[in-house]
Amino acid sequence: MKVIEITNVDFSLRHFLLPLMRAIRAEGHEVVGACAEGPLLDGVRAEGFRVIAVPFVRRLSPMAHIRVVRSLIAILRAEKPDIVHAHMPISGFLARLAARAAGVPVVAYTCHGFLFNHASSSAPRRVLSFIMEWLAARATDVFLTVSVAEARDACRLRICKHAVAVGNGRDPSVFRPDPAARARIRDGFGVTDDRVVVIAVSRLVWHKGYPELAAAIRSVPDAELWVVGERLASDRGADMIAVLHAAGLGERLRLLGYRVDIAALLAAADIFTLPSRFEGLPMSVIEAMLTGLPVVATDVRGPAEQVEDGLTGLKVRAGDAVALASALRALTRDPGLRARMGQAGRQRALDHYDEANVLARTLDLLGLSVYPAARAAGVDAPP
Repeated sequence: MKVIEITNVDFSLRHFLLPLMRAIRAEGHEVVGACAEGPLLDGVRAEGFRVIAVPFVRRLSPMAHIRVVRSLIAILRAEKPDIVHAHMPISGFLARLAARAAGVPVVAYTCHGFLFNHASSSAPRRVLSFIMEWLAARATDVFLTVSVAEARDACRLRICKHAVAVGNGRDPSVFRPDPAARARIRDGFGVTDDRVVVIAVSRLVWHKGYPELAAAIRSVPDAELWVVGERLASDRGADMIAVLHAAGLGERLRLLGYRVDIAALLAAADIFTLPSRFEGLPMSVIEAMLTGLPVVATDVRGPAEQVEDGLTGLKVRAGDAVALASALRALTRDPGLRARMGQAGRQRALDHYDEANVLARTLDLLGLSVYPAARAAGVDAPP
């Protein structure tokens, strides 16, 4: 069969869809990617995947979206795929409409977070987002979500009564405790082994909670903060680098930018934090848990079901810099607690977020498994 995986930007395709594309190809199917052009597609194409450029924009722009739908319809009619698998809110909406208009036999969608749950969205935008999700679901044959909360929302709000939570996953052989990587990275940065490092890995945007993190880390003097990530060209809002610099952390702040050695950097850290105001089911939390790090996250959809408060990490209210600081201080001052939570977190990630199991289940639900390994193995949706 021929499958086209469609998402918004190169970052999403490279970091979220590439493992699935590899798995689809390994099953003997043809798989093609489609998203806005970007430099991160070079590595994807180097693996032999064909990626079609689509002029997606990450904003509400009716004329731009009409052009995208027309472009997608032409692409899909020419490619004649058996399945279109769409991702992300706006690109997923447009891709599903185009796929149905082009007569694609099977239209699938993975929800990575409903925009109407986004705390910063205005009421009109939330209403519009809900309408878009409801309409597009009428053109969707397979409706997947990355979190259990989203699947429940889809059913409860009658967006889609057959939504299935498939989860997210990472490779535990890549993301793991690694003493050698820890020593190498810390030596390179001139950081002693007993120095507590708090690490954050995400795009540098407001809703990831950087204003709260900047305020919180000021009152955690025994730790330094490593921030891994960058602002995408399509991201909007305040400059988070300026916000972090304004915290006055001096040498306690390391802005590392976009990195490909995330696994090694996590292994070199002691605490992971993601104080987001909105998430789907963040891969970065899974990566940190597999690496054996305790996680300090906000109690929002996604992290709320990943982190077991008091067992694998600590959960705080979104936007609460004081609570975030208190949680980080508690872990900074207690190495035994960090170790216990990190071990428990790795086990939880192995049980629920192993990439091989998540991919097997996804292939099965998409009807792409030569042998339905997920059902045979009894793999269930994440808790």
